[in-house]
Amino acid sequence: MNLPTREQAGVLVVSVSGRIDHAIAEEFTQALDPLLARCVQGQAPVLLDFSQVTYISSAGLRVLMMASRQAKAQQGGFAIAALTPLVQEVFTISRFNLIVPCYTSIEAACKVLGQ
Repeated sequence: MNLPTREQAGVLVVSVSGRIDHAIAEEFTQALDPLLARCVQGQAPVLLDFSQVTYISSAGLRVLMMASRQAKAQQGGFAIAALTPLVQEVFTISRFNLIVPCYTSIEAACKVLGQ
């Protein structure tokens, strides 16, 4: 799984696309690992751009939960932005938006995280 990254306002923005389900969960975990290793206090926060994610299953939510826990344990910043309507609905129903900080846009997230 290819996760293109870019720096924006002091935040490492990671572009995620497609479906995040059981079939891709392990590959998604492995792709996030090197990014999360850099997600420590004093380093750029990691922001997942979900504007191109069309679906997420419970397996995908688990990957995000584990990533969030790792970032928190390392005292790094980790958040998600620009959720599509379907993914936003999954986050709301599962109350996952209470576990991982979610922002409506990349710009809004960068204003908060990039400070």
